[in-house]
Amino acid sequence: MNGMIGRLLLTRLVAALMTLWFVATAVFVITNLLPGDVAQELLGQSATPEAVAGLRKALGLDVPPFQRYLSWLGHLVTGDPGKSLVNGVPVATLIGSRLGNSLLLAGVTALVAIPVALALGITAAVARGSTYDRIVGAGTILVVSVPEFLVASVAVLIFAVHLKWVPALSQLGRIDGMLDMIRVFALPVFTLTCVIVAQMARMTRAALIDALSSSYVEMAILKGASRARIVLYHALPNAIGPIANAIAFSLSFLLGGVIIVETIFNYPGIAKLMVDGVATRDLPLVQATAMLFCGAYLILVALADIAAIVANPRLRHQ
Repeated sequence: MNGMIGRLLLTRLVAALMTLWFVATAVFVITNLLPGDVAQELLGQSATPEAVAGLRKALGLDVPPFQRYLSWLGHLVTGDPGKSLVNGVPVATLIGSRLGNSLLLAGVTALVAIPVALALGITAAVARGSTYDRIVGAGTILVVSVPEFLVASVAVLIFAVHLKWVPALSQLGRIDGMLDMIRVFALPVFTLTCVIVAQMARMTRAALIDALSSSYVEMAILKGASRARIVLYHALPNAIGPIANAIAFSLSFLLGGVIIVETIFNYPGIAKLMVDGVATRDLPLVQATAMLFCGAYLILVALADIAAIVANPRLRHQ
């Protein structure tokens, strides 16, 4: 690895850390601007102002916001997101009990979506201008235009209500074998895959078409190289960076879509936990889960940048 690549990677790392700090500050400010009060939520509408004030003091909510921000940020850096204001359980414990479920859903979705999207994008780029390319392009635009909640609702109506092939809700406790696992994950994975495949296929197609239009590909064509060799040995390796960015960018949509999907299908994951935390005004829980999603997004973007830098042949040979 030469010095230029090292400097670029260091710059990306510093930028990611600065972005993470900015996001942490924004998350703290926004969550504290949420209407409602956890003390009022716990005591009910009939609670007296004195009781509410006493509970706020017991929960540490009477401390000035800037002081709470510094305390929260310091504990967050050390890996301690605090305790839930609702039940007193450490937030890390609550997240740990749901993290595996969300990772399983994201992993199954990525395992299905990435090969399908790459296959559609690469074949559409190779067959550019053909009927197949137009069908793939129209299909991806149609799917991208439809929000996740509508895809999920239509999927439930068709596959759960009318056909009765799969349950409308994803209950992990009922899994007894591979068939049950497919039935539980079918609708959430299908919903998330639709949007991810559409985004990723379009960006993969654009990246490969750009590589196929380059001068080195024209030279390979003049030398009589076969179509398969041109795509596999000349265009595709030089499009790895943009394709990695396409994968990371598309998977970032997975983070937003998971919130909708877990809520609709009552899937016991991190996103459902965050939604429940917003409903009860459990600020430490909401802040920790929001930072988890933001951190995952920054990691995906950073990995895409690193892949693009390392895969760039001009930088490697300087």
